[in-house]
Amino acid sequence: MTTASARPPLLRPRRALLGGVSVALAVHLRWPVRVVRIAFVCLVFAGGAGILFYLWLWALTPLEASADGVAPVSRRTPVAALLAALAAGFVVAEFVVSADGRYTAVNLALLATIALAGSAVAWTLTMDGSDPTRSARYGTVVRTAATVVLLLAGLVVLLSRPSAYNAVLGVLAIVAAAGVLLAPRIVTLWTDLMTERSARIRQEQRAEIAAHLHDSVLQTLALIQTRAGASSEVARIARAQERELRDWLFAEDVPSAADLATELREIAAIIELDYAVRIEVVTAGAPVVASAALVGAAREAMLNAARHAGGEVSVYVETTAGAIDVFVRDRGPGVDLATLPDDRLGIRESIIGRMTRAGGAATVGPGTGPGTEVHLHLEAARD
Repeated sequence: MTTASARPPLLRPRRALLGGVSVALAVHLRWPVRVVRIAFVCLVFAGGAGILFYLWLWALTPLEASADGVAPVSRRTPVAALLAALAAGFVVAEFVVSADGRYTAVNLALLATIALAGSAVAWTLTMDGSDPTRSARYGTVVRTAATVVLLLAGLVVLLSRPSAYNAVLGVLAIVAAAGVLLAPRIVTLWTDLMTERSARIRQEQRAEIAAHLHDSVLQTLALIQTRAGASSEVARIARAQERELRDWLFAEDVPSAADLATELREIAAIIELDYAVRIEVVTAGAPVVASAALVGAAREAMLNAARHAGGEVSVYVETTAGAIDVFVRDRGPGVDLATLPDDRLGIRESIIGRMTRAGGAATVGPGTGPGTEVHLHLEAARD
């Protein structure tokens, strides 16, 4: 078969009058859409075959691909409003036949009203929930109308003829009206419950995986780093893999990206990939929002330690109610600001000058042991 004679695939469009079945079938068969729709209407009178065939194709025919893969389905027909209107029509019919004393017809009209009103509410909570052309106000109006319709239907059947059977049907209509009012809340609670259950299952599975990996892979990576030394290429690769694995395992326990400690850990991971250094970030105190000046100065201090000292570098972050202090310590040969050439602006401008302009302070000098200690101090913002 040539390409020209090949039929287009059977795919429903994302913008349709109702379900897009007629358009999909017309494109696939190369028929006019009007002919396909007339054929469905004619089949309805063949024992309802048209309705069943339409629903079958609707359920089994896939949607056409979208450009971004997440484009929603929009329908031009306000199905929920039409169902509510039909339910109101049956209420009117129920009232008319009750005046003629045809009580069997009254009961059948009531059951049809309950089915149509319930379908309208279900449509607003499912199909219209993802339809960008249907607003939340539209769903509220439809559900309110369905509630009023059900209450009127129950009232008509209760007043048509006093009997136990009619009383049961009237109460059924009132209960259905209450269910319509509570349906959005019930759906929300059920969705939250399923989401929480899924999250708990994922957390338990993650904990089992973390326990297994901690006993095997993570310990192996830690042993490689210990045996190889912080300055070796093998240790740096093992350190990067350990960080990635820990981030994946404990992603839900990591603070937001705006947290200062998280920012410094991400900077440390990047530096470790470029330099023969091992950077440990330790925090004390409550998490704080990252300050651009403080993060920039700490990054420069960590880079200097990696370039000129290497080996082990420790970053200690201490937060109190009134201030934030960051200490960057290395074990290199040390630095003397007085002997630095004037063109060396990394410490003077990127660290000291940056902190001064931000209203803080920075000191660079020898630490408690060998190496250099950079102390960054910034007063906490006050309301």
